[in-house]
Amino acid sequence: MNRLSGKKALLTGSARGIGKAFAQAYIREGATVCIADINLDAAQRTAMELGESAIAVHMDVTDQNSIDSAVNETIQKLGCIDVLINNAALFTAAPIVEIKREDYEKVFAVNFSGTLFTLQAVAKHMIDRGEGGKIINMASQAGRRGEALVAVYCATKAAIISLTQSAGMDLIKHRINVNAISPGVVDGEHWDGVDAFFAKYENKVAGQKKKEVGEGVPFGRMGLAEDLTGMAIFLASKEADYVVAQTYNVDGGQWMS
Repeated sequence: MNRLSGKKALLTGSARGIGKAFAQAYIREGATVCIADINLDAAQRTAMELGESAIAVHMDVTDQNSIDSAVNETIQKLGCIDVLINNAALFTAAPIVEIKREDYEKVFAVNFSGTLFTLQAVAKHMIDRGEGGKIINMASQAGRRGEALVAVYCATKAAIISLTQSAGMDLIKHRINVNAISPGVVDGEHWDGVDAFFAKYENKVAGQKKKEVGEGVPFGRMGLAEDLTGMAIFLASKEADYVVAQTYNVDGGQWMS
């Protein structure tokens, strides 16, 4: 039996990468998914690729009207939202003395505020519906510790871990389980940008940082988006009904907590 049979899931930032892998895994487990992304064309292409179990909506998580519109459109098209994955995020890096306020505000607006207010909008729907639900936030091992060049990104992900705890404690009385996944280094097209930051600030050649971090993972390689899907399925399933306010490391052994 499929573990998510009949479930309706909204996934932010899911036109590509980790979010797309989550959507594919959820469909395999019997769910219907909404691909929500700031790039509507990309979201529509992904939904078409995934077939009749996927729809697409435009969502800019930095804009409250866009969040509300996307949530309402998802409910209208799918009937309800049983599962939310807050996946949309940006990465940035710079030495402390070079951090720009506009960069800080942009990354917090997507990574933290976007997660908080999307969570809030979906939680209101789940409360009104009265049947509970599952909310999964995407944290990071960067939120478990500081990194010299990654202060802003690390801070956003630490905030996600804290938000997951607070929201989890608040919403479980409505049988809404809020938990999070904390990946380590995950390969994908986004790593071209990450690698470029480190090439700039650590005087490394292109690809060197990526090679180093992959070799540094105890498992022996960087993670893949597919490595995260098992936890995403578990946290959305009935098996996780008694799991509340937790952040799970799925990182090949990079961090122990």
